[in-house]
Amino acid sequence: MKADIGLVGLAVMGENLVLNMESKGFAVAVYNRTTTKVDEFLAGRGAGKRILGTHSLAELASRLTFPRRIMMMVKAGAAVDDMIAQIVPHLDRGDILIDGGNSNYEDTMRRTRELEAQGFLFVGSGVSGGEEGALNGPSLMPGGSAAAWPFIKPIFQAIAAKVEDGSPCCDWVGSDGAGHFVKMVHNGIEYGDMQLISEIYQIMRDRLRLSEDEMSEVFAEWNLGDLNSYLVEITRDILRFRDSDGVPLVRRILDTAGQKGTGKWAGIAALNFGVPLTLIGESVFARCLSSAKDDREAASKILAGPKAAPFAGDRKAFLADLGAALYASKVVSYAQGYLLMEEAAGEYGWKLDFGSIALMWRGGCIIRSVFLGRIKEAFDADPALRNLLLAPFFAKKLAESQGSWRRVAAECALSGIPAPALYSALSYYDGMRTPNLPANLIQAQRDYFGAHSYERTDRPRGEFHHTNWTGHGGTTSASTYNV
Repeated sequence: MKADIGLVGLAVMGENLVLNMESKGFAVAVYNRTTTKVDEFLAGRGAGKRILGTHSLAELASRLTFPRRIMMMVKAGAAVDDMIAQIVPHLDRGDILIDGGNSNYEDTMRRTRELEAQGFLFVGSGVSGGEEGALNGPSLMPGGSAAAWPFIKPIFQAIAAKVEDGSPCCDWVGSDGAGHFVKMVHNGIEYGDMQLISEIYQIMRDRLRLSEDEMSEVFAEWNLGDLNSYLVEITRDILRFRDSDGVPLVRRILDTAGQKGTGKWAGIAALNFGVPLTLIGESVFARCLSSAKDDREAASKILAGPKAAPFAGDRKAFLADLGAALYASKVVSYAQGYLLMEEAAGEYGWKLDFGSIALMWRGGCIIRSVFLGRIKEAFDADPALRNLLLAPFFAKKLAESQGSWRRVAAECALSGIPAPALYSALSYYDGMRTPNLPANLIQAQRDYFGAHSYERTDRPRGEFHHTNWTGHGGTTSASTYNV
């Protein structure tokens, strides 16, 4: 028997993807560098299924139908390049390699060029949903060699999560690194959503003094409405979970959050493209601050905060404010993420379908939510929409939410509760709605000390001027450019 697809890397995600593929009617050949893992898998979860175990890459290649389709689920970075180098000698022209890890999109662009030059096809696909999604239906974001799509589409769309109308949460994203770029933005938004939820949790815990059960009930209620999402749902469940002695387990988890780099990559890309990805950036830095546990412990004994009186307001009304602030801040996070994708699409010539991307994220992935349906509707109504904040539905929601948003931000500031993502979202909203920012003074300063010149409000755009501010300088100005 020949297999329809091969998979390299039998960690949890790899194993679950194999089982997902097999359950949809595909025969799968598997290989793992530690070959005993192959035998253990076939004797365990893979027993009695259309799964072919192989003990070398040559054997893997020999067991596949043409063109060969091989999906790699290995650690991002040098490990992917090493695996490609080992597989390529066993391939023929037209065979397809798929990287399903969290690779940097620039690596995927390079690998696509290099492999296409050798006659092979390469796909870099984002895979979201964790181990549960891999088994039951992930969100898949493939990009790379377009000629590969007809050959992997039947498998990818069969194993992907489905939304209410049966549409798969998988479609072709674009050329070279587009798939991994979109996955990177997805993960950045995930960082933002998680940080926002954690800030709301801290406000409930430290300002309202709610118990874990009370907080869980709030998240359960929110999950029935506009905030319905996977992350709100699991937050509800986490807060309910008890340790073996009945104490809420979340109390015993150290407040240091890890990260694997995709959020950082999104921030770096935003800086390179000049996109104000402020909320996601603050979410990355918040994880960095959380890791400085010893420094925070020491500083807490030295740095003074406000002596806030116990909360005396209407708790029910303030909880409603928290929900509205969370929703409004999520709008900003997604708006910034979409701006980053739009900028990259222009830079690299990718034809990204933003409504389709929202659909791909509606099921299977970590940020799945009803909210994404509204984003798809916004881009369906206006495919040229520049900023989600300007879509009529979201503009109305933000206007309705801003009173709550500001009350929450003020309460945090006055009571000394850090809320960097919430603050950042509100500041971005206010910046976007301000026609005259104070950057005129910054540009005057730049011209004063560096002769960087400036544009004038009473002259056409693109016309630059320099002033001899001190009377000692000359009329020569520096060249004008922006990084």
